[in-house]
This record gives sequence, structure tokens and C-alpha cells, in this order.
Amino acid sequence: MNLYDRYLMPLLIDVCCGIKAIQAQRAQLLPQAEGKVLEIGIGTGRNLAFYDPARLTSLHGLDPAQQMNHKAQRRARAAGLEVELITLSAEQIAAPDASYDTVVCTFTLCTIPNPVTALQQMRRVLKPGGKLLFCEHGRSPEAPVQRWQDRLTPWWKPFAGGCHLNRDVRAMLRDGGFAPTQIESSYLAGPKPLTYVTRGVAVAA
Repeated sequence: MNLYDRYLMPLLIDVCCGIKAIQAQRAQLLPQAEGKVLEIGIGTGRNLAFYDPARLTSLHGLDPAQQMNHKAQRRARAAGLEVELITLSAEQIAAPDASYDTVVCTFTLCTIPNPVTALQQMRRVLKPGGKLLFCEHGRSPEAPVQRWQDRLTPWWKPFAGGCHLNRDVRAMLRDGGFAPTQIESSYLAGPKPLTYVTRGVAVAA
């Protein structure tokens, strides 16, 4: 791992993921998490401040980037949470079927090499009646913005941890075996190719 990937990229991602508009999305979603929770792509722990500790029985955080763990642990302590960190990719969740009440995935599907496989794994580990809480940026419905997303993605990916700007969030959910029970999409403040966000709750289809 080079110095950029080990030190600078985690810092830049942490700063970008902590902007006010993104934090507002987290604040609307995360209090719904309950029971035994698995967070996919926990990273530096930007979601941790928004969980309701009284609703959780346990919290596991999965992320292949071990260099982000220290910030996640620090934020967990600040939020009064205990979190078990798991250094794995979401395509290979090491848990039995029907293990979790809630799976959380925010601003993560853009970077996973095989996002549909990861979603199928999330579906596998959810208990019957369990829910997926998701908030992801992705492909705009506007053709001119789509063209910019397609142009920018090859240049953007190396600097943003493999982030794709042009993935269709609704299609990925469907192909991964999920049916949304709540879903909304909108642009956040900022350049349109980077800021089309879809947020909601889904269950196994």
C-alpha cells in the first residue's frame, strides 16, 4: 500500500464524508437501526454519532481498510457505543445466514468492486423481517449529468478509493434482492455529477 492510500486518502475521504449535507442524510437514517446491527463500510465511523444506543443490542462494523479503524474506535467511544470491527470486504461477510436485524450501508456501494454480490450477502445475513438502511450517491436521471459521470469516473476512482460516480443505486438494490419500503432521491449541494443521493429502507424481495 502506498503512502497516499495509507494516509492521505483516508483523511480526504473522512473530510468529504463529514460535510454538512452528508451528515444531515445520516442523521435522518441511522436512528432507525435496531437490534443486532452490521454496518458495511464503516470506514472512519462517520455514522456512529447518529445511532440510538438504546435501540442496539450489538454493533459490528465491516471494512477492508484497516487503516481507518483507529478513527472509528475513537468515534465509537465518543458516541458511547461498543463496536466490533471486522477487516473484510462486503462480498464475503463472515456471518451465518439470518444473523442481523439491521444492515447499514452508506456511501459505500460506490467503492465495492462487486456491489450486487455484496448486496446479496447483506440480504443473506439479514433475519426474516430485517431491514437494510441505505444512503448512496450514484447515477443521475439526467442524461447530461450521466455523461459527465461516465467521463469523470475513470479519473475519479484512483483518487477516491475506487469510488464510481455512475452506479445506479435502485438497479443495484433490485439486482441484489432488495425491495425498498422507503426511498427518495435528490441532489445535495455541490456539483451534480457527485451529489445525486438515494436514501431509504429496504427488505428482502
